[in-house]
Amino acid sequence: MGRQQPLDLATVTAGRGGRPAASRRRPGWPLVLTALALLTALTAAATWLRADGTFEAWEQASVETSDAAELRLGYFGNLTHGPALVGLQEDLFAEELGSTGLSPQVFTSGPTAVEAMNAGTLDAAFVGPSPAINSYAQSGGESLAIVAGAASGGAQFVVTGDVAGEDDLAGRTLATPEFGGTQDVALRTWLAGQGYTVDGDGERSVAITPMPSGQSLQMLRQGQIDGGWLPQPWATRAVQEEGARVLVDERDLWEEGRFPTTVLVVRQDYLERHPQTVERLVRGLQRSVDWLGAREDDPVEVAGTLNAGLVEAGTEALPQTTVLDALQSLEWTLDPLTGTYPALLADGVAAGTTQDASLEGLVDERFLAQVRPSAPAGEEAP
Repeated sequence: MGRQQPLDLATVTAGRGGRPAASRRRPGWPLVLTALALLTALTAAATWLRADGTFEAWEQASVETSDAAELRLGYFGNLTHGPALVGLQEDLFAEELGSTGLSPQVFTSGPTAVEAMNAGTLDAAFVGPSPAINSYAQSGGESLAIVAGAASGGAQFVVTGDVAGEDDLAGRTLATPEFGGTQDVALRTWLAGQGYTVDGDGERSVAITPMPSGQSLQMLRQGQIDGGWLPQPWATRAVQEEGARVLVDERDLWEEGRFPTTVLVVRQDYLERHPQTVERLVRGLQRSVDWLGAREDDPVEVAGTLNAGLVEAGTEALPQTTVLDALQSLEWTLDPLTGTYPALLADGVAAGTTQDASLEGLVDERFLAQVRPSAPAGEEAP
């Protein structure tokens, strides 16, 4: 078979007298027509996709996915990150990730962890929902996605003994882990509801000083702050070690006492390229939550494993009674409690810590569906 002749441009132009030069078409002309038709169809499809606003999804679908060589995972040395502590201590994440190397990194606040993700130095993290919502809103939905929940509850507003009640906060100084964090937004929202202004002038002004939770205990001890909206174990430690008392348990502010304290987020570009790795991470998280649930009647083992995780994260080990008392206000759950996010967004906007935006697409539910396909929405599978 001889080599095919190159296409004669005359075959696609008009012949003499304005009539198509059909007699001069090459044998390969039907193939050329087919190729041109296909190209035209693809171009039209791409244009339609752009106009429909989903061309980005077209491009993402063409991204080649693979197992990641490494997963850099952020978490805190808090009991509200119990599933992260257990997953690392019991090697549940590592077992599920297989050949993907796991590199844990400890943070003290959600905004700091999210900054690391935005800088590309962190792939996934356990954080509070408010920093995740803030990042998603500021980036137009391009920064990260929530792929699972981890904990509900476990945050309380504790005050020193000389605070008589909710009407005795004017002129006081209070603490939160970091500006824009989940507890920070909660405190600002609650204070506004009580008629207080934050960091302003006037008779009902209250000062908020963000600081690491461990530092809050020291400041309480020294009398430099009057209380704080703190996650566990810090709220319980403030009560047991510094003589503080609980003024508000955040569970009392939410329907059925459920609100997200810790969720698992993944950087969007990492999720797009390594969905298999993300699924394995969520499976490891499921095993961690199941591990904790299966040992509710063995507090010694639970406290021991969580304490080991706290020490690994640079937090000192706690008395067993402290751990168990702190856990009374916590619920472990893969449910991200998505229904609470509109309220959390509104609170952040009102508090001045975030901007209003659509949250459509913030929660990527496909991994939970793969891990627990038999569980109804908002419920754990057995």
